[in-house]
Amino acid sequence: MLDFVNLIAGKWAIPILYRLIVTNAPVRFKTLQRAVAPITQKELTRQLRQFEQRGLVTRTIYAEVPPRVEYQITPLGQSLQPALDSLAEWICAHRDQLAYSPPTAEND
Repeated sequence: MLDFVNLIAGKWAIPILYRLIVTNAPVRFKTLQRAVAPITQKELTRQLRQFEQRGLVTRTIYAEVPPRVEYQITPLGQSLQPALDSLAEWICAHRDQLAYSPPTAEND
């Protein structure tokens, strides 16, 4: 369980994975960056490298000028969809209870 939490713990992990899952086709870096804006180039690169190392994403480099790089979810990454869907359903069902309320002197 801790491995799963660590995998999706980053602020951008779920939006990136979900975008790649629903697209289920090769996506160029800039297209993905726009889809999960306002993520920085550095953070997207870091997350994609982590997902690639864990076998969730493939990275394909084309020998063109300018170079073209595409990312695609792997079958292993695609298998996360039910877990992410369940998490999204749970959040929707409990949205009111999860509402953030700033600390006050009474509930500090």
